[in-house]
Amino acid sequence: MAEMSVELVAVERRLWSGKATSVVAQTTEGVIGIMPRHEPMLGQLVEGGVVKISTPEHETVTAAVHGGFLSVSDGVVSVLAESAELAQEIDVAAARRDAEGDDEQARVRARSRLRVAGYSV
Repeated sequence: MAEMSVELVAVERRLWSGKATSVVAQTTEGVIGIMPRHEPMLGQLVEGGVVKISTPEHETVTAAVHGGFLSVSDGVVSVLAESAELAQEIDVAAARRDAEGDDEQARVRARSRLRVAGYSV
């Protein structure tokens, strides 16, 4: 099975890096799927988006991603987010509170975090 290198990085830290068989991300142009040997490209990630990385071990790494860019070049996919959280790191109670708040941007981010954590929005 063909593989590619993937890095998922937020401004404050690297969340995940390793080999993957596919990456799916929400961009301003729509949902995009990346597989090994994909043409070079640059895409802008949406606020409150979701990124899913499939590994050769048939595991899925899922993250709530807020803004940033996705770059594909020479067999390397870089997801460079303004901020991001892996599914297992999400505080569901805090996300639910934020989803009901007055701040529109916080609501968008909270809905993304809840989707990634496996809760309906």
